[in-house]
Amino acid sequence: MKVLKKLFLAGIVVIMGIGSIGCGKGKEETNEVSIGYFNNITHAQALLMKSEGSLEKSFGEDKKVKWTAFNAGPAEVEALFSGDIDIGYIGPVPAISANVKSKGDVSILSGATKAGAVLVRRKGSSINSVKDLSGKVVAIPQIGNTQHLCLLDLLAENGLKPDTEGGDVKVAAVANADVANTMARGDIDAAFVPEPWGATLLEKDAELVLDYNEVYRNGEYDVAVVVVRKEFQEENPELVEKFLKEHEAATVKINEDKDTTLKKINEELDSATGKSLGENIIKESFERIGVSTELNRDAVLEFADISKNQKFINELPGDDLFVNK
Repeated sequence: MKVLKKLFLAGIVVIMGIGSIGCGKGKEETNEVSIGYFNNITHAQALLMKSEGSLEKSFGEDKKVKWTAFNAGPAEVEALFSGDIDIGYIGPVPAISANVKSKGDVSILSGATKAGAVLVRRKGSSINSVKDLSGKVVAIPQIGNTQHLCLLDLLAENGLKPDTEGGDVKVAAVANADVANTMARGDIDAAFVPEPWGATLLEKDAELVLDYNEVYRNGEYDVAVVVVRKEFQEENPELVEKFLKEHEAATVKINEDKDTTLKKINEELDSATGKSLGENIIKESFERIGVSTELNRDAVLEFADISKNQKFINELPGDDLFVNK
């Protein structure tokens, strides 16, 4: 009995020791911050910060910044879900989807850019207004993305529907880089595209139907936002705060000195992709793109309504859609 008692007491001591070790360690310190973004000028602040290394300087030498470029929203959303990305620049529509599907584990932290999309027509086409899209084929970059939802709203306002809903407007997903050739072949009649593709198409043979401030909410809608994983924010509030300060600083720089900052952004694009934009293209693009950290929450929530109506999401987001209430 004495032996059993000693063994029992020893077991308690070991368990208490293990417990005290766990309590003393606390949460693991984050040594790397992963930022997701697109090599696209609507993610201007990310490109500028990456070019200047400003985020690395702000975080300090003991924190590594890992930049990961994506080509589409769904891939970045999956990276957020898996924890491979902590903070990401992304379109408002995939941001909404990420929030709903993660049950609030991904939320919108800040605005980034606004508008920057146009509706163009094939040269010689009879399309002069949205109503003229009846019976025509219209290209959008991706089903369920920001431009697609804006187009659906435009069609509804003008009494039109896509052919998938019993209407006569065919909506086709065409990669931005392929729109010019697809249009030249006559396979599409019009395209709703973001910058710099709008300026690029207009420099070729496309013609403007609706400018950036005519397609949706007078151009006052977010085309790129910043999202954050809830767990990362709760465990690293000081890093999120430092990120926001650098994001704001980059926004101010772009608005106050476009010549210098756009050159840096273009050089970053060239470094990352091997392609830069023509000086006239990038300048014209930023005449249509607003760079701002302010969110148009009403526009985001309207996107959520359209997304649910179109069954891209099965429920509306809750109060946790936005980090700051």
